[in-house]
Amino acid sequence: MKKFYIIGFILLLFFDTFGQTCFKLTALSALPFEMDIAWLLRVFSHGWAYLVIIGYAGAFITWMVLLQKAPVGPAFAASHLQVVTVMLVSVIAFNEQITLSRLLGALSIIVGIIFLALAEQRLHKNPAN
Repeated sequence: MKKFYIIGFILLLFFDTFGQTCFKLTALSALPFEMDIAWLLRVFSHGWAYLVIIGYAGAFITWMVLLQKAPVGPAFAASHLQVVTVMLVSVIAFNEQITLSRLLGALSIIVGIIFLALAEQRLHKNPAN
């Protein structure tokens, strides 16, 4: 079962990160933003928009499969690791900077997930608590 969780969360992270990255690439390729049909046509004239749909569909399906087996609390927390992976991909793909506040936020997410996982593990060892 542990292998199922690990593979599932890696897939979820991949699909979430892929979807978010393609979303930004779609937005950049459709500039300038305008509230009209021409802008909407620009959005869907690039392949990035369709990759966004694939990324989000993959994340949704993976998430639904994970929720059938995984405890909801830690699973929900772990799903937020995509904030960290998107930040790391953005450094490479979009030349964005990791500021101190972003680094502290990423570390907070990671530490929170670790604490929830430890608490869940402890709860399963001592079900009376």
